[in-house]
Amino acid sequence: MAQLLDKVAIVTGAASGIGREIAHRFGREGAIVVIADLRLETAQDTADHFAAEGIKAMAVAMDVSDEDAVNAGVAAVVTAYGRVDILVSNAGIQIVHPIEDYPFSDWKKMMAIHLDGAFLTTKACIKSMYATGGGSIIYIGSVHSKEASVLKSAYVTAKHGLLGLCKVVAKEGAKHNVRANVVCPGFVRTPLVEKQIPEQAKALGITEEDVIKNVMLKETVDGEFTTVDDVAEATLFFAASKTNALTGQSLVVSHGWFME
Repeated sequence: MAQLLDKVAIVTGAASGIGREIAHRFGREGAIVVIADLRLETAQDTADHFAAEGIKAMAVAMDVSDEDAVNAGVAAVVTAYGRVDILVSNAGIQIVHPIEDYPFSDWKKMMAIHLDGAFLTTKACIKSMYATGGGSIIYIGSVHSKEASVLKSAYVTAKHGLLGLCKVVAKEGAKHNVRANVVCPGFVRTPLVEKQIPEQAKALGITEEDVIKNVMLKETVDGEFTTVDDVAEATLFFAASKTNALTGQSLVVSHGWFME
């Protein structure tokens, strides 16, 4: 039986990478998936591909760092379907610099997309969840929600911040039957990570092969990248939970890079 039958699930950054795989997995479990992405054209293209497979999908344009854009996107979903049952706050970018050279404008951009975006989408969706009797909010964090790496001061700070936000949402949402959890992937070979490989090689003065082997995958138990499917399965685990036993929790999906 489908685990998310007729649940309305908004996934941010869902036109590509991890977000797309999560949305696809949810759709195959019977959810009505909302592809929320910066560009409506790419979101609609993803929704059309899903629809061709028989998945119910809607595209919305959403700049998660813009309160009006977030509110408008969520309002469109509520108008279309009457509710929001699941939010997956996934949208993110990466900018790497040594901290002494980190432009403040880049720092603020990272905070806006990762943390402001999580806050704004939560604020908009949770009102619908409260009104309809519950829901599930899942933040896509990172092993960098638990650990630190060089060149990533803004990213590590933002991903740690998601843990704090999640715990507050779990406590505030409990009386309204709203759960909040964080999935913390290791390195997933998405376009975002592919872009980092040459950037880090240049910044660290090493080869791209060394970045993969001795930086990205050094602490894993098997030298393997986490896959988008791994992350989607963990996200589904939280989304489909039958009780509120799992709330305020984080699940690391990293081939043993970080062990709690």
